[in-house]
Amino acid sequence: MRAAVLHEIGQDKLEVLDDVEAVGFGPGKVRIRVRATGLCHSDLSAMSGVLPQPGPFVPGHEGAGEILEVGEGVGHLAVGDRVVVCWLPACGACPACKRGQTELCLAGFMNAGTPNFRRPAGDVFGMAGTGTFTEEVVVDAGCAVPIPDDVPFDIAALIGCGVTTGLGAALNTADVEAGSSVAVIGCGGVGISVIQGARLRGAAEIVAVDPVASRREAALRFGATRAVSPDELPDAKQQVTAGEGFDYVFEVVGRSATARTAYDTTRRGGTLVVVGAGAMDDFLQLNMFELFFDEKRILPSMYGGGDILRSYERTIALWRAGRVDLAGLITHRVPLADINEALDQMRTGTALRTCIEM
Repeated sequence: MRAAVLHEIGQDKLEVLDDVEAVGFGPGKVRIRVRATGLCHSDLSAMSGVLPQPGPFVPGHEGAGEILEVGEGVGHLAVGDRVVVCWLPACGACPACKRGQTELCLAGFMNAGTPNFRRPAGDVFGMAGTGTFTEEVVVDAGCAVPIPDDVPFDIAALIGCGVTTGLGAALNTADVEAGSSVAVIGCGGVGISVIQGARLRGAAEIVAVDPVASRREAALRFGATRAVSPDELPDAKQQVTAGEGFDYVFEVVGRSATARTAYDTTRRGGTLVVVGAGAMDDFLQLNMFELFFDEKRILPSMYGGGDILRSYERTIALWRAGRVDLAGLITHRVPLADINEALDQMRTGTALRTCIEM
């Protein structure tokens, strides 16, 4: 079967090969025919080494498809079921799950060290234990979440990561208050989803911050009240908040420099939500006095900061009701053979989300 493979961490191109085999099928596993997958910035981060990932590997963790084969002991899935791939399944038994913090379950990460694929040249891993830039993938049954028949595969793929992360940051982690002021730094697919979440919560002012003009224009369509470049953020802070700072600031880039800007843009007593996934050697510096004196809440948001399955269900309900626009997030579509074109679209900022169609 075909799959897009990164041979070595640090390379910037994928090779689409037809000699890849999905492996590991057995009890508790399912085989999925991938029908659509989105390209998330985390895929680029894994390719560059910012996010730890063994290689060689098949990127992709934002996918949807249908069940081809069900392993022994799997009772909630059947051949032909439509599913979204969940790269962070909850085991239900660990301390985090028992506390209700299923987004902190480490069971899914443990899968990342087991090869999902094989080539004649040797084993190949799947990103975050999945790897959806492929025609088929074998995953734990918990990674396959059934979806209703009326949810298209491309929409379901977005729910698998970016939309759940962005909406959840606003709805779960920050719990944005109606009438509040919000700034969102970084307006790709995840940032746009944060904007939609803040709009759902009734934020009075939503300022989108991004260096790419097309993304700023898109942010306005999705609910931002104004959109500015990073250089214009200080003026927006002055105009919207009289210089006090925003009630909520979302950092959706994953860099210490933008996190520091986000902190400085948050009002005293306000909330900074860190959504972007950054590098382990990129340190955010804060002094002890400002931490005490400003009393700003710093809230990391992992995968939307809430129960993942409930978040999926909520997103589908909001999409059905027309309260969130998911189709509009897909600005480009390419076949798997043109995956490197999709990578360029992400790197240049010309795409909110590119859908890779199988």
